[in-house]
Amino acid sequence: MLRNLLTLNVIFMTTALLHSADSKTGFIDKIHKDADGIEHKYVVFVPHDYKSDQEYPVILFLHGSGETKGGSKQPVDVGIGPAIKAREKTFPFITIIPQAEKRPWTAGTPDGKMAMAILDEVQKEYKTDSKRLYLTGLSMGGFGTWSHAAQFPDKWAAIVPICGGGEPSSVEKFKHIPCWCFHGDADKAVKVDLSRNMIKALKEAGASPKYTEYPGVPHNSWDMAYGTDELYTWLLEQKKK
Repeated sequence: MLRNLLTLNVIFMTTALLHSADSKTGFIDKIHKDADGIEHKYVVFVPHDYKSDQEYPVILFLHGSGETKGGSKQPVDVGIGPAIKAREKTFPFITIIPQAEKRPWTAGTPDGKMAMAILDEVQKEYKTDSKRLYLTGLSMGGFGTWSHAAQFPDKWAAIVPICGGGEPSSVEKFKHIPCWCFHGDADKAVKVDLSRNMIKALKEAGASPKYTEYPGVPHNSWDMAYGTDELYTWLLEQKKK
C-alpha cells in the first residue's frame, strides 16, 4: 500500500513538473553564462501552446545597432518583438532575441559567437525542430544575417535579412537557402543597393530569392516586413531536407 502511494506521489510530482515547464510561455528573460562565467542577458519567446512532447520551429533574431547594450531601446522592443506581441497568442515560433554588447553581429565576432551559443542553449532547453531553424535580422542584424548564412550554410532552413547587406561573392556558399529580403528604397542609413546586389548575386548563382522593396520607405522597413503575415506562413513552409 505504502509503495503504491509513493509511486503515485512520484507520478504526480513528475507530471506537475512537466506541466510547470510547459506553462512557462510568452516572453521570458534569460541569462547565458559564457565559458568565462560572464553573464549575457537575452529573451526567448515560447509559444503559448508549447508542449514538451512536440518540436517547434525556431527563429534567431539579430537586432540593429540602436539596441546594442547601453542603447536607448531593448532588442525585444524593436523589430520582431512588437510583431510577435501583435499576434502573440498564435505565434508558433520559439524566438531567440540576444543582445549584442559591441558591434557588429558578424559571424565569428564575440557577439556573433554569443548568439550562436545562446541558440545552442535554447535548443537544448526546449523541444525544437532542427530542420526548421530560421535566421533574421534588421540593419546591423541584416548584415549579421547575411554573414551567418555564409558562415553556417547548412544550419538554416531560411533567412530573412532586412535593410542590411553582405558580400555578393559569398552567395555560392548559401544559394541553396531560401531567402526573403526586405529593404526600403529611400533608406539613407543602409543603401538599398546593398540588398539589390545580394539578390542579383543570388539570382546569378541560380537561386530564386524573394525580394520586397518598399517605395519611399526610409531605414525602418522592418515594421512593415515583420508585420507581413505571409512572411511567417512562408517560413513554416521552409524545411531543410
